[in-house]
Amino acid sequence: MYAEALHRVAVSMATSLVPGDDLPTYKLVVVGDGGVGKSALTIQFFQKIFVPDYDPTIEDSYLKHTEIDGHWAILDVLDTAGQEEFSAMREQYMRTGDGFLIVFSVTDRASFEHVDRFHQLILRVKDR
Repeated sequence: MYAEALHRVAVSMATSLVPGDDLPTYKLVVVGDGGVGKSALTIQFFQKIFVPDYDPTIEDSYLKHTEIDGHWAILDVLDTAGQEEFSAMREQYMRTGDGFLIVFSVTDRASFEHVDRFHQLILRVKDR
């Protein structure tokens, strides 16, 4: 519920920053094991607040007008589910990504060991 409210605020704030729909859009996909902080990082980036409570995400999307190398663009960030039961969705959202942020927890060694698995999956899906 809290994440949904933040999502609505993020979208409304982002869409009011810069006029025009003709900006290039870059899709960033945030991936990693469940509970490593993907949503906390995403919300911190968009809202400048830290969410200390863990609320498992299925999928949330955030938009932000931002300046990249001196040019305005739309950054479309997809905060994905880390739980294994949603692994079937991974390839679908990876196909559409322009960039990827692989997140792990410094307090969970297994999540760090899974970084290579996510990297290899991205390479396979993107055919690289």
